[in-house]
Amino acid sequence: MMRFTDPVAEPAAPEVSQDDLAAVQQCERAYNRLRDELAKVIVGQDEVIEQVLIAVFARGHALLEGVPGLAKTLLVSSLAQALHLSFKRIQFTPDLMPSDVTGTEIIQENLENGRREYTFLPGPIFANLLLADEINRTPPKTQAAMLEAMQERQVSAGGKTYPLPNPFFVLATQNPLEQEGTYPLPEAQLDRFLLHIKVDYPSGLEEWEIARRITGGAMGEVEPSLSGDDILRFQKLVTKVPVCDQVLGFAWTLVRATRPGSPEAPDFITRWASWGAGPRGLLTLLTCAKARALLYGRYHATAADVQAVAKPALRHRLASNYSAQASEITSERLIEMLLEAIPADRKYERPAA
Repeated sequence: MMRFTDPVAEPAAPEVSQDDLAAVQQCERAYNRLRDELAKVIVGQDEVIEQVLIAVFARGHALLEGVPGLAKTLLVSSLAQALHLSFKRIQFTPDLMPSDVTGTEIIQENLENGRREYTFLPGPIFANLLLADEINRTPPKTQAAMLEAMQERQVSAGGKTYPLPNPFFVLATQNPLEQEGTYPLPEAQLDRFLLHIKVDYPSGLEEWEIARRITGGAMGEVEPSLSGDDILRFQKLVTKVPVCDQVLGFAWTLVRATRPGSPEAPDFITRWASWGAGPRGLLTLLTCAKARALLYGRYHATAADVQAVAKPALRHRLASNYSAQASEITSERLIEMLLEAIPADRKYERPAA
């Protein structure tokens, strides 16, 4: 795991109101409280928890990918308890229909006039937090049913639109091992996920502690520690966090360097990448960097924040080509090479028109 520190001095803290300063401190306390609550049932996975909460505070969705048995589902359900939000889970299967996700219209008798009328019956997507378990096990038609909900935060049915609860975010899981009978997510839907989070095996000590807790009945109970209104307030605060030109320039350069054939792309990207991140990649980097700054009690984003979120923000927006795959060079490795090749301490300025 790569660790980064800012190679240049952090920008001077901008002028901030007392209310915003108090909100930043409250956000840091809330993050620490959430980590403590999740630690009652989740051992380790600190980086995964941080990235999931960044997605939540940045008002985005996250895709969690890992082999079976790494507590991905437990993490999401425990997070729902800690956040005190309405929670629904959908187990995606090959026979799942779009209406099983979004809802359907049924005919009911109106008790007032006795007439039979169509009534919309909301599906499980009408929740604050939706766990889309093994999302790649359902056909593209059903996967596409979630696109409008994820992007527009509404569902269309019978010529009407129905707004989803606020806050609303999707945390989806995906198994990278079994690919028979699965339907890989198309790039358009992958791009709707703010972050693509890799869930790895626990360390030796963590696995020991997992076995001790589970077999000894020492699992704790997660207590609600954050409300929906708190999350909405923190999401609004994220939009107010300033980003200096130096940090913006670093993120801008990083994203443009992912595009093969562009003037900014290093040789290894042109040689080993099929395509790179679009403007949404840059917006993701900056928004998530700002959210991460708040989690650590800072009212400004730094280059270290951009570096910390680069992998989950870009790994599904940068594709390695066949030549790279033959050399066992993944998109993950390409991002690492970009972070090594692009210095954060270089002077970045607004590009000429």
